[in-house]
Amino acid sequence: MNIFIKIAEERIIRSMEAGEFENLKGAGKPLSLEDEAWVPEDLRMTYRVLKNASCIPAELDKRKEILSLKDMINVIDDDKERLKKLRELNFRLLEFNMMRKIPFSLDGLPGYGERILEKLAGL
Repeated sequence: MNIFIKIAEERIIRSMEAGEFENLKGAGKPLSLEDEAWVPEDLRMTYRVLKNASCIPAELDKRKEILSLKDMINVIDDDKERLKKLRELNFRLLEFNMMRKIPFSLDGLPGYGERILEKLAGL
C-alpha cells in the first residue's frame, strides 16, 4: 500500500473517532458524482451547459423512447395495439440506427441484449 494512502486512512480514522465529520454541510444528502471522463476535455463545458439547460443528446432521448416503448409493449394486452406499438418501435430503432450510422442490434448477443436494455433503462 502506498505510504500516502496509509497516512490518509489513519488521519481519516482519527478524525472520525474525534467526531470531526459530524454536522457537516450536506450530511445525509447524496453526493453529486458526475463523471465526465468520457467527454473530451474541449467539449466538457458545452456538455455542462447543455445539461444545466436540461438538454440531452438526441441519441439518449431516442434510446429512452425505444426502451419505454419496449416496456409498454410488454404490458399491452390488446394484440392490435401491441402490433401498432411494435411497428412504432421498429421505426424508432430504424431512426436510431440511422442517427448512429452504426447498426444497433441485440440479435447477435443472446441473453446479453436483455441485460444491456436493463442497464440502459436505468439511465
